Amino acid sequence: MKKWLWIILIGLALAACNRPSRVEQYRAQKHAQDSIRLEEQVRSMAFYQSQLDSLMPLADSLMNDFRYERNEKYQDHGFYVVKDGKQKIKGRRILVRDDGYEILVYRDGKRIEDEKERRKDEGAFALAEHLQIVIRDIHELEHRIRKTSFEIQKYQKRLTP
Repeated sequence: MKKWLWIILIGLALAACNRPSRVEQYRAQKHAQDSIRLEEQVRSMAFYQSQLDSLMPLADSLMNDFRYERNEKYQDHGFYVVKDGKQKIKGRRILVRDDGYEILVYRDGKRIEDEKERRKDEGAFALAEHLQIVIRDIHELEHRIRKTSFEIQKYQKRLTP
């Protein structure tokens, strides 16, 4: 009986020696998680890029109705100005800031803040709002693409031996 007990104990000890340590298990688990995250980031990048590619033709078609104005010496941001032919009210200027955060409306050189007054020229203001949304979406997608590319680089660096 003692002989069998010793054989079993020695067998268990040998089996325990062949098992990976907790550190090796942790490394393998971390590698698997990083591989999954890298794959997720690559998929996200492809999705963001496809969204950006679908928005660019829309932005290009909208830009035909605007002209870009920026004084390099004095302005940090430029403005897309609705062309005169697209506006019904003479003397008005509807501007969309090039980062998409502001729509300005001027009438005879005075800035209009009243929402009813701003929207009097429905067609031109709706065009400006549409451009504003497209610009914001493009900037958001470009930000996500930059962030995702950094994440991809991080996981690739972790996974290379």
